[in-house]
Amino acid sequence: MVVELTALHWIYVTFIVLIIGFMVMRRDTSIVCIVGIFLIAITATGSLSHSISSIFNSFSYAITELLSTILVISIIVAMSNTLTVTGINDVMISPFRKLIRNPTLAYWTIGILMMIISWFFWPSPAVALLGAVLLPVAIRAGLPALGVAMAMNLFGHGIALSGDFVIQAAPKLTSDAAGIPIQDVINASIPLVFIMGLVTTVTAFYFLKRDMKRGILKTTTSESADSPAGGTDQPALLSLAQKRFFALLVPLLFAADVAAMSILDLAGGDATALIGGTSILILLLIALTSHKSKGLEKTTQYLIEGFQFGFKVFGPVIPIAAFFYLGDAGFGKIIGDFLPKASQGIVNDLGVSLANIVPLSKEVGAITLTTVGAITGLDGSGFSGISLAGSVASLFAIAIGKGAATLTALGQISAIWVGGGTLVPWALIPAAAICNVDPFELARRNLLPVVIGLVVTTIAAMFLI
Repeated sequence: MVVELTALHWIYVTFIVLIIGFMVMRRDTSIVCIVGIFLIAITATGSLSHSISSIFNSFSYAITELLSTILVISIIVAMSNTLTVTGINDVMISPFRKLIRNPTLAYWTIGILMMIISWFFWPSPAVALLGAVLLPVAIRAGLPALGVAMAMNLFGHGIALSGDFVIQAAPKLTSDAAGIPIQDVINASIPLVFIMGLVTTVTAFYFLKRDMKRGILKTTTSESADSPAGGTDQPALLSLAQKRFFALLVPLLFAADVAAMSILDLAGGDATALIGGTSILILLLIALTSHKSKGLEKTTQYLIEGFQFGFKVFGPVIPIAAFFYLGDAGFGKIIGDFLPKASQGIVNDLGVSLANIVPLSKEVGAITLTTVGAITGLDGSGFSGISLAGSVASLFAIAIGKGAATLTALGQISAIWVGGGTLVPWALIPAAAICNVDPFELARRNLLPVVIGLVVTTIAAMFLI
């Protein structure tokens, strides 16, 4: 069923274009997002007071949705500070210095490790596992923190999550919507995932190396070599034996988390919670051991610094997240039931309308599925719209007479690469925060490689249909 597009849909599209334009021009988007929220609310309700309240409610909704991510990032940063201040981090990273000797090895080693771990446990826990340990090693090898974030982001939230070969949450959603077996979607996605991944990561690395040679990106900074929040005032004293003990204990505890995730079948939020809880215990143990009688106070200080960093990083993200949440289920919770009765949300309505106005052929079908996937990914979830991609793929496959699995996989890949954490700023915050880089700058860095990858992958899909 096609929902007639209303003024609400066109206002939303207009502000998407404005937000993207402001990002490209490297201008802040907070005011644009707030104006967009207000105009959508007053168009829907006709009430000035309700519309003003909707601005606050949208911020509240966005914070609630992002709170678990803010929390785990803050805790990881607090724990990282203890490792840096006590000197444990230097002992931990010493074995990797021999392996990661230059920026090239740093980029590909971190990326491949991130991809492998993310296949089994999804990217957010993998970022926490790898970031705190490998970031200092990569920086000392000459890879900028932004390059580390790109590697973790593109290989984890891009390649691993878009295929989701092991956990299979994404292909389950798309295959059900398309009415085909899940294994068909997985099989069809394998060549597309690796074409997309290879083109995007190689392109990103080329641009990274080019800008490093030009001096646009600094290869080392004293600030980024430390933990994101910068550590506390005075270093605590630990003996070399104690440092070695904790340098062994910390990875063992995280390895135990990995084993527990596998045995208990934990993924997503549950896996992230396990990593976060382990990080808190590590923080407590190291702080009490190293600071002795001042351990109670220092523990609180580390936590405060972690939360200060977390909310500072997320501050600019809240307004833009608040706007884009209006495109999905957030509309009803923030503004109320003002969409047309048959509406499935602004973003899904736009995707369905697009699919129904284009001519049918395998070439147009591939382009449409990529576009629909990208549009549904704009809400920052990556997963919320992939069922729509499966449904649209089924419609096109019936009309074309073939290619259901390939079209479904293409829509899935497009939605997750855009919304799962490589282009939408608040979705890629875990990698940005761990590496202490601007999420908007990371999104800008990812934009051209991801777009090139989507173009090449779409062309490849035309031949595979």
